[in-house]
Amino acid sequence: MIILGIDPGIATVGFGVIKSEGSRQSLITYGVIKTSPGIRLALRLKQIYDDALEIIDTYKPDAIAIEELFFNTNLKTGISVAHGRGVLILAGEARGIPMYEYTPLQVKQTVAGYGRAGKKQVMEMVRRLLSMDEVPQPDDAADALAIAICYARAANSPLNINGGGPCSTI
Repeated sequence: MIILGIDPGIATVGFGVIKSEGSRQSLITYGVIKTSPGIRLALRLKQIYDDALEIIDTYKPDAIAIEELFFNTNLKTGISVAHGRGVLILAGEARGIPMYEYTPLQVKQTVAGYGRAGKKQVMEMVRRLLSMDEVPQPDDAADALAIAICYARAANSPLNINGGGPCSTI
């Protein structure tokens, strides 16, 4: 199974593509989609959408896992990120790829074994779980890989019997 993990944003969108075979995951690719703050929001959203479609068309994921939004201080930033997240969900839907959503707590719990794990701990676990030589950079891409791993582990869980589907809120 090929899984595309997405860490949504507006200036930087992290993505990670992994292959999951049973309880083992391996790295295919990862990176970021960057948009320039100097252009109109509509153009930034179009760039995110077009780039997401290109990633989907290139790697042909069987599932997309995306992080649920969490923000508590800057409402304006949260709204911009929500716009970006919306076009990412639309890109997956346009290609008919099943989408699954996970909270940061779920991702940290799954990858690091502790829902309040720090960013460095999660990034190191991503490196180990995917047998990488170095911690993936930038942070957004590492987060996207962690989200993909979260889906892979949920999909292979004994709790996911009879096609019930991995836990998700989408």
